[in-house]
This record gives sequence, structure tokens and C-alpha cells, in this order.
Amino acid sequence: MQKNATQTYENPGRLSIEDAVYLYEKAPFFELLRSADEKRKAMLPNNEVTYLVDRNINYTNACTINCQFCSFYRPPGHPEVYTQTIDQISQRVSELEMVGGTRILMQGGVNPDLPIEWYVRILNELRARHPKVALDCFSPIEIEGISNVTKITTIEVLKILKNAGMTGLPGGGAEMLVDEVRSDVSPIKGSSNNWLRIMEEAQNLGLTTSATNVIGFGESLHQRIEHLNKIRDLQERSLRLGNVGFTSFIAWPVQLENNSFGKRNRGNNRRDMGAGAVEYLRHIAISRLFLDNIPHIQASWPTMGLEVAQLGLSAGADDIGSTMMEENVVSASGTKKTSAAEEELRDAIIKAGFIPRKRDSDYNLI
Repeated sequence: MQKNATQTYENPGRLSIEDAVYLYEKAPFFELLRSADEKRKAMLPNNEVTYLVDRNINYTNACTINCQFCSFYRPPGHPEVYTQTIDQISQRVSELEMVGGTRILMQGGVNPDLPIEWYVRILNELRARHPKVALDCFSPIEIEGISNVTKITTIEVLKILKNAGMTGLPGGGAEMLVDEVRSDVSPIKGSSNNWLRIMEEAQNLGLTTSATNVIGFGESLHQRIEHLNKIRDLQERSLRLGNVGFTSFIAWPVQLENNSFGKRNRGNNRRDMGAGAVEYLRHIAISRLFLDNIPHIQASWPTMGLEVAQLGLSAGADDIGSTMMEENVVSASGTKKTSAAEEELRDAIIKAGFIPRKRDSDYNLI
């Protein structure tokens, strides 16, 4: 493939890890984006870009994982620790319903003080009070934490929470599914295999799942593609079993504005952290070309801004994400704008040259 670069950009076919690394490093920027755009059009031949009206709810900030890049969490016992009540959470869902929202994305920290009965009670109440809202709750890392607290398996935790009303599992906590990188920035967090296993369990149970990726930890291009390859391999297994698998893939650069990463990462003040707009767009394009079995690629406007997200729609992305209404994890790291009105997203899509279409959590058009 490397001997015929023109053929590579125009018709890459299924990329190997080596092919993807080569394109990531060598392909001319605009040719790479155009190739990804053509791939997107082949998979989704209409000119539509979807968006979701939802709300992020960070129900607790207590966490024992101590990710080196996270400015949101507080260790248990810290004076700023909080856990929201069911009425507080329900009020936020009611506010979402008032603007036509259809999903909450509820995530928090790994809080050792919450028994599984707390999660069951919250889900039961939310399902009773808000029967039409999808409840995509608790990342694989949180599921692993609940399993450790309760001493039951992660698959049993997932079954219990699904029976209580949970409809999906957010893709948070993946960051970089390469343990050499993962153990450096999140030494307490579970291995990449744990994240993948829990996602596979969730897919086997019919829960809605998405895959995520955070870049800019100083990882190599090869390690970035390793992450994508693990996502693609899991998707292959899920599809072979007749499961939906991952509905989408979302990537963004690590946010470090308010995070003294060097001080929290064993004193190393690294200068190769983060990723700019051009690098992010290259990553979106490579993701679309490499993840040929995942139907949707989302552009991350909360971390990159709406203007860069608009460019991402011509680099392989077909979804501009969600309104969010509130967001506390990314904003804690310094991002200023973390919510958008529905009309704002529609306007951004139209100005980028596409037709806006509202969707639900499963990418059904509304």
C-alpha cells in the first residue's frame, strides 16, 4: 500500500494497523480528509448530520481512581465531595423533558460509599418518573467499581441495573486502550481488557453502547491505532453474534487547561500533551477510514468548539453530538462552552453544508 499512495488515499479498503499509521503520518491533510469524507458518503449516502437533545448528569464527584488528567473528581472524604439525591437528578431530567430531550447520560466517579441498592433505587425512580427518557448510565469503570464494592461479577451488575431501567452504557473511561499509556496516566484504573470485556457484556445484554478515545497523552501514532483496532475487533465479534455493538465512536484531545498534569504525573512536566485542531481532524479522518464496521463518527464540539466540529463533518464525522445542557468533567479542565441549544447545533450543521436531523440514543431519527 505504501508504494501506491494515490490508490491508498482514494480507495484505502480495510486498513491494517500499519496502513493506518502510514496514512496518519504521511497522507496530505486535505487528501486524507477528502478520503474520509468519501468513506462516510459511501456508508451514509445522504447529506444528513444527526444530533441529540440530551443532558449530562454527573451524579457524584467522589472517586478513588485518581486519573492524572482529571480535574473533576474529589477523593472520598474531601470537603467538596457531593452525591446528588434522586429529587435533584429527577429535576434535571424534568428540565430536559421540557426542551424535548430524549436521553440522559449519567456518569460520576467510582464512589465506594454507594451500594448497588443506591443505583437500583435511582434507576427505578427515574424509570417511573420519566418513562420516555433513555437512561444511559455508568461507564465500564463505574460498573467495575460497583462490582468491586458488591463482590458480584460485572455481568451480574449489568443485569441488575438493566432490570432496574438502565438502557445503555456510556463509553467513558476508555481514554487509551493501550495499557502502557493507560497505566501511566491512570495507574489505578482497570486494564483495557476490563473495559472491553464489560462493553462486550453490555452489548450481549442488548444495552446501547458507544466507543470513545482520548488522545494527547504523549502516545505514539501506533498506540492510537492500537486503540482503534481493539474497538474494531470487539465490533467484529459483536456483529457476528447479531448484536448492534457500538453505535458510534467519539474522540477528543485531553483537556489540560486547569490541570497541572506534570505535578500529578510523577513530576514530569511533559510538553507533548494535548492535540490541536489539525491533529484532531486527522484523527477523525483516520477513525472513519479504520473503523469501517462502526456506523457513526461523532465530532466533539465541547472540547474542540463548534467551528472545528463543523470541519469534522467534512472529515468523516456524520454526527455533531448533543446539547448536553450541563457538563462538569470537561468543564473542570478548562473548557468554557459545554452546552448548546438545539437551534445552535442545527444552525452549525446547516452552515457546514448538511441537513440537520434529530435522533435518539440509538440513532433512530425523530
